[in-house]
Amino acid sequence: MTTNLSLDERPAASTATEHPRTRDLRVRTMGPLLRPGDVLRNLPLSDAAAATVARTRGELVRILNGDDSRLLVVVGPCSVHDPEAGIDYARRLRQLAGDVADDLLIVMRLYFEKPRTTVGWKGLINDPHLDGTYASNEGLTIARQLLLAVVELGLPVGCEFLDPISPQFISDAVTWGAIGARTSESQVHRGLASGLSMPIGFKNSTDGRVSIAMDAVKTASHPHSFFGVDEDGRAAIVLTDGNPDCHIVLRGSAGTPNHGAASVQQALAALREHHLPARVIIDASHDNSAKDYRRQPLVAGEIAQQVAAGEGGIRGVMLESFLVDGRQDLRQKDSLVYGQSITDACMGWEMTLPVLRELAQAARARRAALPATA
Repeated sequence: MTTNLSLDERPAASTATEHPRTRDLRVRTMGPLLRPGDVLRNLPLSDAAAATVARTRGELVRILNGDDSRLLVVVGPCSVHDPEAGIDYARRLRQLAGDVADDLLIVMRLYFEKPRTTVGWKGLINDPHLDGTYASNEGLTIARQLLLAVVELGLPVGCEFLDPISPQFISDAVTWGAIGARTSESQVHRGLASGLSMPIGFKNSTDGRVSIAMDAVKTASHPHSFFGVDEDGRAAIVLTDGNPDCHIVLRGSAGTPNHGAASVQQALAALREHHLPARVIIDASHDNSAKDYRRQPLVAGEIAQQVAAGEGGIRGVMLESFLVDGRQDLRQKDSLVYGQSITDACMGWEMTLPVLRELAQAARARRAALPATA
């Protein structure tokens, strides 16, 4: 039998003996988080930057819906750790994006949170000093400063959303968002995606199940309710309308790629069977390249062949790219190579350029073939 007592009716706790502590037993410290509204007011999105975000979100939706024949390309570092190198990369990418704008919508990959299979550096927001001090309030400020600097160049940005609270600090400046392979099955992240203001790509799970991502797309298209924070930093109940612009991202699984024509056709057929839009983005890194950055151009080339042959279901490609080839160990913190990843190995800038031009040529060939196939 249960008894519902008001607070006033409950017996007072005995003061004769102090009962044992039962909460926060494994919490070392707990400190205040910056209020999102304060950060947004101190680092506002300019009118020009807001126009870039709104325009490129609209263009991206048209690409996803098949109303724009261009190809989306999300390209940039696995996770940015050096804001100076990040803006250096952005300036180079912005110039190239203008050259291929008729064929590609280039979005810079600017990931601030890093999901880990076990342990490791968790991203610029969580640990901006790369030393385990977890100065997250400073990290949020640094991340937003870099994000605004890139968007001010006129270059749209894509981010992975890992923490359900961090979008309050950055999402107004993001054109495309991702939910990673480790969190696509998470109900929290599906609810979060249902309320985000930009298209969201759900990656297939780490074991290769595309059905997980499809379920996520369907779930996120519906209204949800979840706990979050408002702009004043108060705990809040968030009610959403659902996000119609979600899609799946093929990233392979352990030892098995899924970027080839047979895998793409299988994914598109499954989407149609589940009454979902038949559209995919393909990640040329991760398990599709066996986590070898030198294979990314080969994978991108195979994707480009499918696009050039007229495959309309491929709406975009993801690439991991930075200024310098490869990766480096964070344990060498005092002698890090400028512009080289400290997480997954990336293509360097010189390796990236021909890949982007090949994808542009493929999109151009597909568009040229559209009147004949129509």
